[in-house]
Amino acid sequence: MAEINRAVKGTNDILPENSYKYRYVEEKMLEIAGLYGFREIRVPVFEHTEVFSRNVGEDTDVVQKEMYTFDDKGGRSITLRPELTAGVVRSVIERGVLAGALPQKVCYIGGCYRYEKPQAGRLREFHQFGVECFGADSPAADAEIISLARQILITLGVTGVQLKINSIGCSECRKKYVAALKSYFEAHKDVLCDTCKGRLDRNPLRILDCKSPICSKVAEEAPIITDYLCDDCKSHFNLVKQNLTAIGIPYEVDPHIVRGLDYYNKTVFEFVSGDIGAQSTVCGGGRYDGLVAKMGGKDTPALGFGLGIERLMLLLENLNAQMPEDKKCTLFVASMGERAQIEAVKICAALRKDGTEALCDLCGRGLKAQLKYADKIGAKYCVVLGEDELNSGKVSIKDMKTGETHECSIADISDKITDLGIKAALGSLEDSILEVDKI
Repeated sequence: MAEINRAVKGTNDILPENSYKYRYVEEKMLEIAGLYGFREIRVPVFEHTEVFSRNVGEDTDVVQKEMYTFDDKGGRSITLRPELTAGVVRSVIERGVLAGALPQKVCYIGGCYRYEKPQAGRLREFHQFGVECFGADSPAADAEIISLARQILITLGVTGVQLKINSIGCSECRKKYVAALKSYFEAHKDVLCDTCKGRLDRNPLRILDCKSPICSKVAEEAPIITDYLCDDCKSHFNLVKQNLTAIGIPYEVDPHIVRGLDYYNKTVFEFVSGDIGAQSTVCGGGRYDGLVAKMGGKDTPALGFGLGIERLMLLLENLNAQMPEDKKCTLFVASMGERAQIEAVKICAALRKDGTEALCDLCGRGLKAQLKYADKIGAKYCVVLGEDELNSGKVSIKDMKTGETHECSIADISDKITDLGIKAALGSLEDSILEVDKI
């Protein structure tokens, strides 16, 4: 019974004092993606296991160690999504999205599930914002996707992140590279972890992504993919770099970036930060031109990125990035007596229809306790209703910050609150103009 009051390890509760920050960040990301022509898609939180095991990669850590997989009541193997790209590709194929005008651009926000050791910036249930672009094979598309990710980070106040890019080539140049990798790791086979020893014959590229400190150390001296690129892949990568330079995006070529999933090809990239500890990658993505065809669709070039929201929020907190304040209650209607309480409910209902957040007492508190509550929740204004106010039809609206009062009739409370809000906004604007004039 003790577990009933505890969250499952690796999960997190986002409480009201923080949830508005997540909402702001998510809305801002969707808004910026919209500037690039991306529209939101929503896909199921679970898929047939093969959607991930066959497409993410049998030899990846995600598939081998981290997926939440179970048999449903019909005996089908089902997996909670460890990432969203494969499910989105399944969706656009099944629903005929790719039959429309290309490129098709979609974005999403959703929960993902991986059985990993929980640590700062890494949870077993985490959330991703991501984009996928289908039907564009131009290097300009690669640069645009990277530009979108960068604009999101900058707009949200992220500073000090570094863009690292690489090309992992196509299937043809990858063959030569994989042969070179296999030869290199064979010479270090004795020190590799058991998992990587098994990968040596099946997929030595995955050894580069191993989290074992020993394997990571060995991988540092491994051959680099850029030495094995074919002419087409070299040309593509050079044009990606030229496009990034043209739009003023600084980058560093890091030949050790391969990304952790098998479907990537050609351009891969990461935005990394030194302000969130060991989990330094804030955003990562790249091309996956063969995935649509592999999953049964027409051969379609594609690319995208994923951005971990929890990791981003941790980074924003560490950077003391500016966040808008949560909206506070506009008016609290305090009441004395049953008749006044009914009138308070009526006033709040009318204000809410006009789009104003209005609250009244629901706990049978005395007047003093109600006013204390109004102060605790940060109500901007407060009205007290008693027999005198009901008989006269007039109330006094108190500004909880300045103590200033404003008289009006009960019937005109909504109009008065609107008027006070407009005056407050104009006052803030005048103050801002004055501050600019001083500069």
